[in-house]
Amino acid sequence: MTAPGAEGGAPGPEDVVDAEVVTENAAEAGAAQAPAEEAGGIDERVAELTEALQRERAQFVNFRRRSAEEAQQKVALGKQSIVEKLLPLLDDFDRAREHGHLSDGPLKAFADKLGDVLGGEKVAKFGAPGDRFDPELHEAIQNDGSGVDPVIGQVFRPGYRLGDKVIRHAMVTVTDPDPAAGAAGTPENA
Repeated sequence: MTAPGAEGGAPGPEDVVDAEVVTENAAEAGAAQAPAEEAGGIDERVAELTEALQRERAQFVNFRRRSAEEAQQKVALGKQSIVEKLLPLLDDFDRAREHGHLSDGPLKAFADKLGDVLGGEKVAKFGAPGDRFDPELHEAIQNDGSGVDPVIGQVFRPGYRLGDKVIRHAMVTVTDPDPAAGAAGTPENA
């Protein structure tokens, strides 16, 4: 038997079967390739949607963090506002204490309770005579020293901090350190 079409004759029955097999194999290969291409497209779409979801999740986490920070800042600003309004009252209590009017009685108890409450909220007084002068914390209204290693002489108005934030600078005079205090703090050479 000769090969089909070798002599120019019409295809025989074996040739038709082979053509059908070839057509079926091509259809199966195309069908197998279509799901693979479709699966590749689905994988790309899943990856794209996963990335979008991760971006949205990150934005939401950042939004929650910013919202919490803003709420804390508002609380701190509210505390600062109240403490600033109470500072003149604290100054009056300090003057009364200096004159001996807060030695006992209900006013002393009130001043002590107010001091305890503000201390619990991390309000701290600073600026005492003899402390090292710091221009970031103290407002100098007079300088009686040479400017070398200045310390606080007198305190006209104490400063206050709320946590780490200075809410009022201390109003002070500046002077040189007491030489007797410096000599007493250093050991003598023998």
